[in-house]
Amino acid sequence: MTNTQIEVSILGQPYRLACSPETEGALREAVARVDAEMNKVRNASNVRGTDRIAVMAALSLASELLKLQDSVRHGEAFPAEEIRRTMHSMNEQLGAVIAQYEVQ
Repeated sequence: MTNTQIEVSILGQPYRLACSPETEGALREAVARVDAEMNKVRNASNVRGTDRIAVMAALSLASELLKLQDSVRHGEAFPAEEIRRTMHSMNEQLGAVIAQYEVQ
């Protein structure tokens, strides 16, 4: 698997990151989420200094993740990506069965 270099910006700072072509979209989404959270912290508070903003944003994102994990454990939220994978697999299996009967 070949890694590529991508250029991104978080809180106005450029970063060069390595990723596989398959994960580039997800990485860019993560960068956008982190950048948005850091900008939200900077604009909504008197926290200054990139390191402090990063810590506050990380705490906010971690809190969101923990709430989501807790709601999944209690059956209040559905793991959408797992559902998509399962549906895709089921569609492939159904397609194979249908193709079998079409040939006959």
